[in-house]
Amino acid sequence: MSDHDSALFTDDVKTTPYWWDAAPPETAMDPLPARADVVIVGSGFAGLNAAAELARHGKAVVVLDANALGSGGSTRTGGMISSGQKLVVGGAIKGIPSELFQRMIADSIASFAFIQHLVREEQLDADLFIGGRYFGAHTRKQLASLYNMGDILHRVTGVTVHKVDREHQASIIGSDFYHGGILVDEYGGVHPGKYNRALRELARKFGAQLFSHARVTSVEDHGKGKRVNTERGAIEADEVIFLTNGYTDRAPTPNLAKRIVPVKSYQIATEPLPADLLAKLIPGGRMITDSRRDLIYTRPSPDGTRLLFGSRPGIMDCDDITAARRIRQRMLAIWPELAPYRISHAWSGYVGMTWDKTAYAGEMDNARFAVGCNGNGVALMSWLGFRAAQKLLGTEPQPLSFERGNFRPIPMYNGKPWFVPLVSGWYRLQDKVDKLRD
Repeated sequence: MSDHDSALFTDDVKTTPYWWDAAPPETAMDPLPARADVVIVGSGFAGLNAAAELARHGKAVVVLDANALGSGGSTRTGGMISSGQKLVVGGAIKGIPSELFQRMIADSIASFAFIQHLVREEQLDADLFIGGRYFGAHTRKQLASLYNMGDILHRVTGVTVHKVDREHQASIIGSDFYHGGILVDEYGGVHPGKYNRALRELARKFGAQLFSHARVTSVEDHGKGKRVNTERGAIEADEVIFLTNGYTDRAPTPNLAKRIVPVKSYQIATEPLPADLLAKLIPGGRMITDSRRDLIYTRPSPDGTRLLFGSRPGIMDCDDITAARRIRQRMLAIWPELAPYRISHAWSGYVGMTWDKTAYAGEMDNARFAVGCNGNGVALMSWLGFRAAQKLLGTEPQPLSFERGNFRPIPMYNGKPWFVPLVSGWYRLQDKVDKLRD
């Protein structure tokens, strides 16, 4: 690194998630079994919740991951959890029939309740925190829009929403960057690394087998079941579920890969900060995001020592250190007092996006699937995995709202997201125009 970089980064800066310091991914290279009742592809929150529920009910379950267990998007996230927020604030409400939207909201609310109940019931070491999330208005005009979204959130999801003006937001965020915003009391977060590790332990407790570095290359019909071919051998199974989201592979799931777009999101973590400074930046330790199309998301680390800050660094993807330099500037625009403090971690991960910003589940490519967290996946993907298990067990209390037949392929898309820079550039341009008109 350059002399300039030495002032920006700690000497031992890591390009792996901060979350991995406490709960690293796991290598599990035991030989694969010849057979299982259910093979689950993906060791994220969805895959592990599916595995735990199926194994709990006596199924012989195998979980496969192409890389280390828990190394994908689930442990690269910001760890925030909410109920239905993305459906409303994210714009997915547009164009969805009212009855279906109500069912989606119900599932989203259920996903938020599910993750809290699971963590508490199973006493999972996940640093669950329900302390609120603040949505800051980037412009004065967007404040009115956020107030309206807050009304909708309260009406359709039942959460407690406080409308906050600029003069009274100091008790929530120590910055005048925003023009006010809305505070949702019930939202919160988890430590995604610890949560994934706890889910691995839970799935194994019920008898599931987990294997790393076993990339699936194809799924074939075999007798009355399936043959799952991997780089480490083949497994016969009655059922196969792909729960791979932003890490969906074109080789075994070519049709699914045309419908799910991996979008890279980047994060940084500061070195440890003085406790009084962090308390000033985010009183109450809440989650923070904003109204920009090219939004940021930030929070204190669960142990209250660092600030974590996520964003895209620009129109084009880049390496994590380059991204960190740019993201740091977005962070300093909100909190200039962080300038003397260095970055200790810089990492990235893929979010699974769909054409209409909603999740989907069903059958495709000779297997079942559930994908499409659209940047709101900690609770939702946990729920989708649990519900995928219920579907196979025949125990689902009602049909899942996200299981529907209109999961469209994206035009001119073959699994390589060539258009993401165009969309990202358009979002940034609109944000700049909004600010100039403010």
